[in-house]
Amino acid sequence: MNLPNKLTVLRIILTPIFMLALMVDFPFHYGVALLIFIGASLTDLFDGKIARARGLVTDFGKFLDPLADKMLTTAAFLGFIATDNCWGAVWVAFIVLFREFAVSSVRLVAASSGGKVIAANIWGKLKTVFQMIAIIFVLTAEQFYEILGFFALEGSVMTVIDQILYWSGSALVWISTLLCIVSGVIYLAQNKEFISKTK
Repeated sequence: MNLPNKLTVLRIILTPIFMLALMVDFPFHYGVALLIFIGASLTDLFDGKIARARGLVTDFGKFLDPLADKMLTTAAFLGFIATDNCWGAVWVAFIVLFREFAVSSVRLVAASSGGKVIAANIWGKLKTVFQMIAIIFVLTAEQFYEILGFFALEGSVMTVIDQILYWSGSALVWISTLLCIVSGVIYLAQNKEFISKTK
């Protein structure tokens, strides 16, 4: 296994560790989850760059890389449902999962019927980047809010800060979800021959 694929596998390994840090309530657990998520996200940045620079692009990497991204971002959205960290988290997770199952099904059909491995397109990559930005913002906001709690701020000040962080994070998450829908529709349209393919 080459280095880019090892980085992709590392991202998969970090995903349950990230979710554990997000879900288990201990001091600064959002900060810990944030650091793990950023570290995992950086592997997504470097695995592709290294693969292209060194000529190490493989079908295995093309297939596994977007799958690892889906695991990481979906874990975050599922965690947001449990911790109520953004408005409409259940619908966000549903839309994301619906899109990913649809896209993954087409990729599997393409691989099994024609031996073609469909790599993520620019829209899929843009969707992933915005998802990661939104998740990083929400985690940062939650950790910032926890730190403010140590200063015993109460009343209207905390309420205003809480609302600003909550709705800003929710807006970013929904923007990334809109991109999720757009990228999914474009992906399916570009590969419609595999949807209608019959034996």
